[in-house]
Parts: sequence; structure tokens; C-alpha cells
Amino acid sequence: MTEEVVDGDWEYRPLRLPAGISRRTATTQLAIHAEFSGWELSRTLLFGDGSRKVWLRRRRTALGMPGPIT
Repeated sequence: MTEEVVDGDWEYRPLRLPAGISRRTATTQLAIHAEFSGWELSRTLLFGDGSRKVWLRRRRTALGMPGPIT
């Protein structure tokens, strides 16, 4: 599992999506992270082998929120 990074008022979490995941499945997975854990898409990087690395971000809160489902 990758580690969360905190920068000011935001926390970031990188997430790697394998090459075999379709764009629709990736979109659904990211929507679930957004709806249930408060994450939003910050950046996407597509690799030559078809895998993707995405960075999710959310505002820091005093209450702990669940991390992304990996």
C-alpha cells in the first residue's frame, strides 16, 4: 500500500491502476472513492504499458476519514 502525503490543507494518495482495467472500470472505482471517502482526482499519468497512476486528494479534516480501497 502506498503512503498518504499531507501538504497544507490537502492530503494526497497515489493509486496505481493495472493495464487490464478498462476506462469505465477505472472511472467507477474513482467515483466510489469520491462518494464514500471524499477523494477527488488531482492528477493522472498513463504509462506506455496501459497502466495508470492517479493521485487522489481531499481536504484534511480533524475527523479521520477512510482511505481509498485498494
